[in-house]
Amino acid sequence: QVQLVESGGGLAQSGASLRLSCTATGLAVDYYDVAWFRQAPGEKRIRVACVSRPDDRTGKDKTYYEEFVKGRFAISRDNAKNTVYLAMSNLKPEDTAVYYCAATRDYSAPRDVLKYDYWGQGTQVTASS
Repeated sequence: QVQLVESGGGLAQSGASLRLSCTATGLAVDYYDVAWFRQAPGEKRIRVACVSRPDDRTGKDKTYYEEFVKGRFAISRDNAKNTVYLAMSNLKPEDTAVYYCAATRDYSAPRDVLKYDYWGQGTQVTASS
């Protein structure tokens, strides 16, 4: 049985940092694209960042970010711990949302929620002004 479990959310002041973790059981994260999505009240769930298969030339995981988090958030993967992280810095009130991790074998780092096969239960992040 596949499970994705998020942790690390909480309340932070604007400008502060948080690190979210997504630990998987029942699947190996290095064989999946794993993304972080977020959903604010009344809004659609949108992709924030994704980690995909390694680049053939560099051997490093490919990472993708939405413009509104570039330079502030960093996604990474620890295959030994079967965990994907989202390090968030310089948090803004507009980052307040429930954050979900999701996994897919699509390998195109999709933005479409329907292309993800497995989801975590979500963790609340609140950035106060």
